[in-house]
Amino acid sequence: MAHIAEVLAGKNNKVFTMDRHATVFEALEMMVANNLGSVLVTEDGALCGIFTERDYLRRIALEGRTSRETHLENVMVSRLICVDPSSSVEDCLAIMTQKRIRHLPVMEEGKLAGIVSIGDLVKFISAAQEIEIRYLNDYIAGKYPA
Repeated sequence: MAHIAEVLAGKNNKVFTMDRHATVFEALEMMVANNLGSVLVTEDGALCGIFTERDYLRRIALEGRTSRETHLENVMVSRLICVDPSSSVEDCLAIMTQKRIRHLPVMEEGKLAGIVSIGDLVKFISAAQEIEIRYLNDYIAGKYPA
């Protein structure tokens, strides 16, 4: 069973964060510049929330707020679901599906170790299955002794 630590090892370990007092516009600029679907929100360096594309649509666009005047602390999700590096990929996919979320912060010993998206997990599983299929095809074709 694969663990989140393996997914993180195959990713760029840069985690993008913004202070809770930053504006939504600043967060959007960072998200667009780095092709991100979310940004983690901090207060005094500690994780306190997450802001996603979906939050923008629901809490800014549909409520008629302006991104230049609204601060992240007013629209972020503060009830975070976090996992640790030893969490299984399958368990994380189940959490994401049940909770209808697309990003999971990864915490190790109380510190932010990274973030995984549902896309990261699907990509990881697909790559592992591709390797297994290739091995099985080679075995059937007789490339490996029995």
